[in-house]
Amino acid sequence: MSIKLFESYQIKNKTFKNRIVMSPMCMYSCEQEDGMVNDWHYTHYTSRAVGQVGLIMVEATAVVPEGRISPQDLGIWSDEHITGLKKLTSRVKRHGTAAGIQLAHAGRKAVLEGDILAPSALPFDDKMKTPKEMTIEEIRKTIEAFAIAAERAKKADFDVIELHAAHGYLINEFLSPLTNHRTDDYGGTQEKRYRLLRETIDAVRQVWDGPLFVRISANEYHNEGLHTKDFIQIGQWLKEQGVDLIDVSSGGVVPASIHVYPGYQVPFAEQIRHAVKIPTGTVGLITNGIQAEEILQNQRADLIFVGRALLQNPYWAKEAAKELNYAIKAPEQYRRGWD
Repeated sequence: MSIKLFESYQIKNKTFKNRIVMSPMCMYSCEQEDGMVNDWHYTHYTSRAVGQVGLIMVEATAVVPEGRISPQDLGIWSDEHITGLKKLTSRVKRHGTAAGIQLAHAGRKAVLEGDILAPSALPFDDKMKTPKEMTIEEIRKTIEAFAIAAERAKKADFDVIELHAAHGYLINEFLSPLTNHRTDDYGGTQEKRYRLLRETIDAVRQVWDGPLFVRISANEYHNEGLHTKDFIQIGQWLKEQGVDLIDVSSGGVVPASIHVYPGYQVPFAEQIRHAVKIPTGTVGLITNGIQAEEILQNQRADLIFVGRALLQNPYWAKEAAKELNYAIKAPEQYRRGWD
């Protein structure tokens, strides 16, 4: 029996050398509050490429300055960001790892000076700022910003683009009835709440023909929120629009008590994968190679997104291979001490 975790995986014209993905995780490490890549990012991401991850997803990267979660977030709202991002992708790809970027807008969860934007003027909690309800013109400009960011990502030589529609950030806020109380063409029904994401995908697809992922929160952990069954419908729309993979996470839309345990989000990815017949990625306390292999062998997901375990150990792929009695090729510089 082959070891699926270390099989190559192809989407469109891109082939990943294995099915291990570094999940996008915010680093809040831009020193000048300008969204620019710096030495921290080069070291952080390149070390995981040396560790033989198949695809590295760069953290949530803001398409507009007001779309940052914090002033220290990475940005892609200016052509000036391209040079640093291209240097980053070059360093990652040098080790045979594909490079992806998560395009994002924080919406009402932005912790910034000045106005923040959301579909409706509802704060996340009593400690957060009340956002400004977006006008149609602001919605239009935001969709355009995602498309321009995708053009910049292409110039920076990224292999994959992921749209961040999870964790209670702007696109997710439009999708959810908990955060979208609009009565115009962008709210009121599930299809209308999907419209922002639909138009964003269409705009991005005008400038990007490579692999396109969308990250979702498949359970909002609230009786009146969205659940996996709702995302089966949304997943069908994503598939119809040519999205290549749904990256399935959960939570973050409203404050909630979430019972977490190893693999707690895997069933969401599994249900969507089989109901929609679309590739999915899964994430959430996946900590070892045996656990990851079980998910793949039982066709519960197609890619394994690893977060905290890769923060703890840049060489998680090597450990996973050892657990599965599989030999992965060492970086030439480390060959003497790899085994």
